Amino acid sequence: MAAGNLPVSGARLWDSLMEFARIGATPRGGCNRQTLTELDGEARALLRRYAEAAGATLTLDRLGNMALTRPGRDPGRKPVAIGSHLDTQPTGGKFDGVLGVLAGLEVLRALHEAGVETEAPVTLINWTNEEGARFSPPMMGSGAAMGIFTEAEVLAKTDSAGARFGAELARIGWQGSADPAGLQELGAYFELHIEQGPVLEREGKDVGVVTHALAQHWFDVTVTGADAHGGSAMAGRRDALMAAAELALTIEGATILAGARATIGRMTLHPDSRNVVPGRVWFSLDTRHDHEDKLAELADKLRAEAAGITARRGVEIALEDFWISPATPFDATLAERLRQSARARGVPFMDMPTAIGHDAVYVARKVPSVMIFVPCHGGLSHNEEESITPGWAEAGLLVLADAVVATAGIARD
Repeated sequence: MAAGNLPVSGARLWDSLMEFARIGATPRGGCNRQTLTELDGEARALLRRYAEAAGATLTLDRLGNMALTRPGRDPGRKPVAIGSHLDTQPTGGKFDGVLGVLAGLEVLRALHEAGVETEAPVTLINWTNEEGARFSPPMMGSGAAMGIFTEAEVLAKTDSAGARFGAELARIGWQGSADPAGLQELGAYFELHIEQGPVLEREGKDVGVVTHALAQHWFDVTVTGADAHGGSAMAGRRDALMAAAELALTIEGATILAGARATIGRMTLHPDSRNVVPGRVWFSLDTRHDHEDKLAELADKLRAEAAGITARRGVEIALEDFWISPATPFDATLAERLRQSARARGVPFMDMPTAIGHDAVYVARKVPSVMIFVPCHGGLSHNEEESITPGWAEAGLLVLADAVVATAGIARD
């Protein structure tokens, strides 16, 4: 059987997406299925049931990463993996992450129903805590598996209520015994995901072949001034919020000039009272660029600008590194396999980078990896109104399936 004849079903994929969307469904049509909650456990159980029915066997590691493997004819071949995540943001959509998992499930189902034996095993992976919404930073399961984080530091992380990652994983019944580092022993890794941006829809393309991931540098920024009465004179104030506001606008301007991207996603004030001048402000800063050297130059520029604001306003500003991810290329051979599949299927596609972190970015440090994007309406994601069309989902599925089967190889008598 040729790869292109594998009976994958776009309709069944869509039905599966709608079924999983009911687990943690929100009133506005989105999904709240945060990591290591009972709802996460429910989705995991459903995935396991469906994958095992398609001939896969579960290996569960100590961080809760699920690897569901359908054996190949050659046990010496490293598995070809398909993966993404089931967890969501608190006000997430129905497609972020879960599309890639359920597309992988559909590939397993089609192989099973057609009685196709691949040369290499095919593995479906659900990574733990990709989103980083409840436990930060994101992509913990894949990061620890690939050696970016230690297992101990991940298990010790706490959420805003003080709950510990390891305890919550055990509580919901999804802590296994396998070594997470075993997932470095993959032959190839594919990840299908919604774009989370407007480019594909704007360009009229159904698929994006993701060639690389942008470099990222995240900071914790603390501005320290002095508390003062809200009725005090403006002159002489050491207002941490006004200094932070000036710094924020400076960040915007410097980022635009550098051709980079910057986001201030969280901010807290102290003492947080209506009639008190804030004496301390903390905010998160996320910067991204195609090139690591340009991102480093931007960091230097921002530190210099912060020093100027410090001198003018009589405050102290600390920019502390929180997380750094280098620019990451994806595997050229796998990317070309996706292009060949898209051409053969007549699927409009384009090459593009990802500015967003995904499990594939960490996996690519140890395993030949590639990503596939499909459009989402208006580029909207991490939002309950996130939406895609069944046609986009099917296009991504078809391109994925062909490339996976071509990589795993079909066993011949």
